[in-house]
Amino acid sequence: MSAVLVRRPGLSRIRATRSPLHILCLGLVALVVLAALLAPWVVPQDPNAVDLGNALAGPSAAHPLGVDAAGRDTLSRLLLGARTSLLGPLGVVAFSTVAGIAIGMAAAWRGGWLDSVLSRSTELVFAFPGMLLAILIISVYGEGLLAPVIALAVAYLPYVSRLTRSLVLAERTRPYVSAYQVQGHSAPQICLRHVLPNIAPVVLAQSTINFGYALMDLAGLSFLGLGVPALTPDWGRMVFDGQTAIQHGYPLSAILPCLFIVLTVVAFNVVGERWADRVARRTP
Repeated sequence: MSAVLVRRPGLSRIRATRSPLHILCLGLVALVVLAALLAPWVVPQDPNAVDLGNALAGPSAAHPLGVDAAGRDTLSRLLLGARTSLLGPLGVVAFSTVAGIAIGMAAAWRGGWLDSVLSRSTELVFAFPGMLLAILIISVYGEGLLAPVIALAVAYLPYVSRLTRSLVLAERTRPYVSAYQVQGHSAPQICLRHVLPNIAPVVLAQSTINFGYALMDLAGLSFLGLGVPALTPDWGRMVFDGQTAIQHGYPLSAILPCLFIVLTVVAFNVVGERWADRVARRTP
């Protein structure tokens, strides 16, 4: 007789949760979010205080991470820049997730011509580069955070709507949906009360991954000078302002925001992918 070894799913989930990389990334996400929330009360200096006589000075007791080309404290701008750098991706993910769930659920539940119209529309948006759409909208409405957030939210919407559509199509074949239909429940009641809670973990896992990509896209727009205004602390804008420091041999004010962007994006992607793996193991 041959022995068959069956992996216990509960034990595998525990091991996945205790992964050192996952714990490290989860802690980094928590630190960045905490810094964004508490930044106005913990910044050591005024982030917009200009001191040209002290420009490009290295780390000191008053400025632990040095100052930029305008003499502004780098640590204060990093901490306060976390608020803007996280607020923009949060808006992108919130809008794209809510709208994507609504569109994908309507397309899968109704089917027919509505499914065709919504699916073709999202595919058309999916084929258009999100960064290009953001640049076009910014060129019309000017710099700021609202225009790129709306543009990227529209660009990210097809990812959520297509995922939602496939999940709802699978849920419609389950017996509990037929049971609720026989009992006289309306389609909105079944979708919102019963189908949505079942697909929410998968959609939220995808949204967590989208958060990291949105942060990187918005930072890229700020680096190009198309995002937040010049005086607003933002990691992408700090990289843009740090080009002058690099030319003078002082790259610290540009390297630090780049490091924050990369680590935060990687942390959110790892947390989102780990969450998606756990949901996949739990789903029969």
